[in-house]
Amino acid sequence: MDPNSAVTEVAKPTLPVAEAKAETAKTSRSPQITSVAWGQMEVDLVGSVKDVKLWPGGGRPWDWGETGTQHSPGVQVADVEELIEHGATVVILSRGMRERLGVPDSTLEALRARGIEAHVAETKAAVALYNELAKSTAVGGLFHSTC
Repeated sequence: MDPNSAVTEVAKPTLPVAEAKAETAKTSRSPQITSVAWGQMEVDLVGSVKDVKLWPGGGRPWDWGETGTQHSPGVQVADVEELIEHGATVVILSRGMRERLGVPDSTLEALRARGIEAHVAETKAAVALYNELAKSTAVGGLFHSTC
């Protein structure tokens, strides 16, 4: 900018990253899960998947290999981080159709410590709760469509 110019530039206020993501979550609806069957879910914005991570405004297939997740001990703190980063204030964790996927106390404690409300349920019940909350809440979830 020319120092002799009569026009002064005013810096635009910016939100810290966490506040910006929370603001986005307020305006972005979490995608609906439109169908659930053994080994397959249909999800708005994501498509057909076996396992899925969802958050306000989006989601993606859930690759357990990224964090070393296995049925036991189950969902890792690292698995839920992405949901929180995208503004989820409530997290739904599905245990699978036969409830074989564990959810360690350490994962639930980590969510509570950050002020995140957590719910754990069998997959179809988890989907029903998630879809209902997604209408009005910044909800995220991890969903496993098999055992």
